[in-house]
Amino acid sequence: MTISVILPAKNEAEGLRRTLPALRERMPHAEIIVVDDGSTDATAEVAASFGAKVLSSPYSMGNGAAIKRGARAAAGDVLVFMDADGQHDPACIAPLLETLEQGYDMVVGARDWAGQAGVHRGAANAFYNWLASRMTGFDVKDLTSGFRAVRAERFREFIHLLPNGFSYPTTSTMAFFRSAYPVAYMPIPVAKRLGKSHIRPIRDGIRFLLIIFKIATLYSPLKLFAPTAITFFTIGLGYYGYTFTTQGRFTNMSALLFSASVIVFLIGLISEQITSLTYKRDA
Repeated sequence: MTISVILPAKNEAEGLRRTLPALRERMPHAEIIVVDDGSTDATAEVAASFGAKVLSSPYSMGNGAAIKRGARAAAGDVLVFMDADGQHDPACIAPLLETLEQGYDMVVGARDWAGQAGVHRGAANAFYNWLASRMTGFDVKDLTSGFRAVRAERFREFIHLLPNGFSYPTTSTMAFFRSAYPVAYMPIPVAKRLGKSHIRPIRDGIRFLLIIFKIATLYSPLKLFAPTAITFFTIGLGYYGYTFTTQGRFTNMSALLFSASVIVFLIGLISEQITSLTYKRDA
């Protein structure tokens, strides 16, 4: 089994100075790929000085885009994704790979509450984990962790689904669940990052809210659309009961709510079929 370790990096020269020596010591025979996402510091030079294969972008395209570039260029049978900012301990790679060998297609390093970047991020991630667990029926420990080991063949099936932004962990995890590829979680320690975070609270906060809807639509759209349709129908039925009792008539608002419930449900059915086709493997 050959290993490729992929590190997306944007202005992470300091983090790489700490991460790459430890990574090379722990994984001397692994292919190490640093994807320089339009850095303005010495990220590429530092990565090259430690013997890593460097893929440089002329401008920043996003964390997910760096992951996709690295996955396409990797030669290993197994891909290990980790951050370049010093948060992830290379010593944890071996346990991830050992778990992968037990029959899993993806093993994710799960952070505890202490490993979250602030209270707000921790609360948001806890909500995402709860929602994903409800959707999949599987105890999702850390939906947004970027530290994971996956079988390259399986991961490349879903490259076209991955966004260029920060939600590639969510998309890839839900894609594996949807395709019945076994996923495991392993607790990992997380160190304080070196350098400045590239996440912007307002912009990326809105993007992370969209993850909630992406979770549902990636796994089973009807689990999102059916409850919404039932809600519209229930409100319409209640409003009709009220207007019939007080005014003795069927109102336009009731008709609108009933129509909305039918339309939303039909959209859910169509989305379910599209999702099924999306995950159908090519012959």
